Amino acid sequence: MRVFVTGATGAVGSKALPLLIEAGHQVTALSRSAQNRERLAKLGASPVAADLFDVASLRRAIAGHEAVMNLATAMPRSAKRMLLPGTWRMTDRIRRVGSAAVAAAARAEGVARMIQESFAPIYVDRGDEWIDESTPVAPARYNRTTLDAERAAEHFTADGGMGVVLRFAALYGPDAIMREMLDVMRRGWSPLPGDPSAFFTSVAQSDAASAVVASLAIPPGIYNVAEDEPMRRGDWARSLAAAAGIAPPRSIPRWLTALGGSTMRLLSRSQRISNRRLRAAAGWSPQYACASDAWGEVVAALGR
Repeated sequence: MRVFVTGATGAVGSKALPLLIEAGHQVTALSRSAQNRERLAKLGASPVAADLFDVASLRRAIAGHEAVMNLATAMPRSAKRMLLPGTWRMTDRIRRVGSAAVAAAARAEGVARMIQESFAPIYVDRGDEWIDESTPVAPARYNRTTLDAERAAEHFTADGGMGVVLRFAALYGPDAIMREMLDVMRRGWSPLPGDPSAFFTSVAQSDAASAVVASLAIPPGIYNVAEDEPMRRGDWARSLAAAAGIAPPRSIPRWLTALGGSTMRLLSRSQRISNRRLRAAAGWSPQYACASDAWGEVVAALGR
């Protein structure tokens, strides 16, 4: 297929891009940076410059493609920055304005399929119960625009296309945020807020990327992209610490979590998110059934 990708240099997009090319797809990747366009070309993509917020500009770039993958975000590069005012302003604009512009441009050019990234941990707290795509959502103030991005894909479907929403669980990989988590644990604390017995659902960045590729052949709708066996928060943190040779960390005090407001309250929810719908529709399965299976490779990659 001819596939147009936004966010091709991001955490998921950068890993999905080589998988798409390896699968034989012709990939056009959006970037406004000359340096990034050079990198994308070396990977085998056709880089193009366009304005993510301008429908006319996007139409010129999207014309002739069969599928569009909107993976663009502006996520904070540090866990600490997630709690700062204004940190999410660009991500909000991308989700609210950019996603709508991509959907409008794609439909105007007759593109058949749109794949929209989203965020799974917006579900309500369900304790030990499994969460599927029918479970009610309750985003916090900082990620309310996640639903705006999803609506862009829903409108795309309503207009006759096939809109697919991928709700990614908490992403992990050998990046700056993981280094920050390990630093927190070296100081004796868990990097995860909330009750240590509450469930925390994550997914490796590489597994999220393979799900993106698999989404080219599934019916329209919403799909959770998550590991097979979500872990309890205490086990998640202890297993990571053990892999890194760090003493078991202590849980973050509840009073400290409360200071983080609605963001920390959302991140403290117990969410045992199921990937069954995506597995059934795409035949997809994650390489890492649970996060502890990946820690050895993640820690080794950080060391390199």
